[in-house]
Amino acid sequence: MQTIDSLADNLHGYLNQEQVNQVCRAYYYAEQAHDGQIRRSGEPYVTHPLAVAFVLAEMQMDHQSLVAALLHDVIEDTGIEKHAIEQQFSSVVAELVDGVSKLTQISFSSKAEAQAENFQKMTLAMARDIRVIIVKLADRLHNMRTLGVLRPDKRRRIAHETLEIYAPIAQRLGMNTIRVEFEELGFAALHPMRSRRIQSAVKAAR
Repeated sequence: MQTIDSLADNLHGYLNQEQVNQVCRAYYYAEQAHDGQIRRSGEPYVTHPLAVAFVLAEMQMDHQSLVAALLHDVIEDTGIEKHAIEQQFSSVVAELVDGVSKLTQISFSSKAEAQAENFQKMTLAMARDIRVIIVKLADRLHNMRTLGVLRPDKRRRIAHETLEIYAPIAQRLGMNTIRVEFEELGFAALHPMRSRRIQSAVKAAR
């Protein structure tokens, strides 16, 4: 089970104590901000930003990215404003959180627009700090890992969007492990029977 204590243990491998303390403080801030909010899985909402932070910890991202990951839904979902995050943490963290929130609010008016290379360039350009994109990719990765609790139509929509937008961005950034997982999870969501047959064939071949 993922907990803030197990995350802190992981972070001690490459961050100093003060940085780990800031990450822990961000977790408790997010836990309080999201108090009463529940994910479709029935888990407390804070388990999602915690899982996103774990993804970034595996990549050994800096403590500001981890803090932003823990707070990435606070502005959008809790009514806490950007200046409050700046006062509690830093202007850099506030900018990261605000950037992730703005990426989340982008909607796709058509499949052609979603597939357009210009859209990918715009997404990268609007993130003045590349860490905004990395946090967003980690956010999308955890959402893809937990698609099973959603309605089939919503699973397909999110899978399409992931394959058309986020997988190519991950590839462009050289994040091939995440790209491959996006593609595997996306294929499984869009073609569950074919995915199961391929997995069985691969397992038999091995």
